[in-house]
Amino acid sequence: MAVPAFFCPLSHEGVLAVRGADAGKFLQGQLTCNIDYLSEAKATLGARCTQKGRMQSSFRILLQGDGVLLAMASELIDAQLLDLKKYAVFSKSKLTDESASWVRFGLQDADSALVSLGLDLAQATDSVTRTNDLIAIRVSPARAELWVPVEQGDDVRTRLAGHLPEASLNDWLLGQIRAGIGQVFGQTREEFIPQMINLQAVGGVSFKKGCYTGQEIVARMQYLGKLKRRLYRLTMAAGELPEPGTALFSPVHSSAVGNVVVAARSDVGIELLAVLQADAAEDGNLHLGAADGEPLHMSDLPYTLDSKLETQR
Repeated sequence: MAVPAFFCPLSHEGVLAVRGADAGKFLQGQLTCNIDYLSEAKATLGARCTQKGRMQSSFRILLQGDGVLLAMASELIDAQLLDLKKYAVFSKSKLTDESASWVRFGLQDADSALVSLGLDLAQATDSVTRTNDLIAIRVSPARAELWVPVEQGDDVRTRLAGHLPEASLNDWLLGQIRAGIGQVFGQTREEFIPQMINLQAVGGVSFKKGCYTGQEIVARMQYLGKLKRRLYRLTMAAGELPEPGTALFSPVHSSAVGNVVVAARSDVGIELLAVLQADAAEDGNLHLGAADGEPLHMSDLPYTLDSKLETQR
């Protein structure tokens, strides 16, 4: 479906920085993604898990200066900093909250606006281009993030507004939902293992990098387990916009069968991503909040799950 071009501030996320000589080595043992995959022209999604494989955070990570930057839901920053610092004591790494140092924008069908800023961004997902301290990242087809040092924020916003209408964060999240990219928020912290939000299908899990916190559980689920819950895309006609973590129900089950991951309004109702029990998804009789709540309807994701491809990285 056609989506008008726009830009919007990404006000829901903050930036955690890990800098220093050991930044990459330190994070390699903490995150699901392969830090060695990062380059000046490549970013990736990733997550940080508990020992039991439950995601404490999910993020987009990229190289910058003498370390890396991780963009994640703002409410997760403080807890992740506090916990990571415990493990970084004997590492030449410094962890800080750099949220106030960056202004970040989401752009839809806005490559011409990026070019006007000197950023010729490749079409491949996870591609990165840089100029004059500006960073652009391709996050999915036709969608990009623009990272701007705060001192340039007002000027860049004015220049973007000369090319594009400014939209709400809802419109950006709607594009994320249609791209099938799940995310951890404060309400869903430690609820899901990475495969439950299809993180391995969008490049956020490496099965060849070696050990990291929670790796044994994540790898076992990929190679030996049978995943009973995973990410689905759904729509509903009307109602209140559900918060992350809102329970989903099926009349044929005695308890909740899943949880909302992220939701946004569209022209015809509400679209959302949710982690659901496979049998309930197959049955298709799904309701929000209660067994007799607002009915939900299944919709397609833009990718298929293929374990052979997902484990090559």
